[in-house]
Amino acid sequence: MTTEAGSRQLVLVTTDDCHLCERAHGVLENLGIDARELDVSSDEARTLAERGVPLSFLPVLTDGERVIAYGRFSEKRLRKELAL
Repeated sequence: MTTEAGSRQLVLVTTDDCHLCERAHGVLENLGIDARELDVSSDEARTLAERGVPLSFLPVLTDGERVIAYGRFSEKRLRKELAL
């Protein structure tokens, strides 16, 4: 299932060697959510940060304007947040 927040595609900002990032992948997979992945060091991630999306606590799931989840993802909370 591809899930979009409003009309925006979901983006997962991650980094290498991040156990919470690995967990986030599992939670998203369990919920059937497709999100485009970006490395926190990428130009696109930098642009998100410049637009006000906080990237301090990885991973971050965003729709490009607001943070939907960060850090240790919760299936229950994501279901509620994304109306699944």
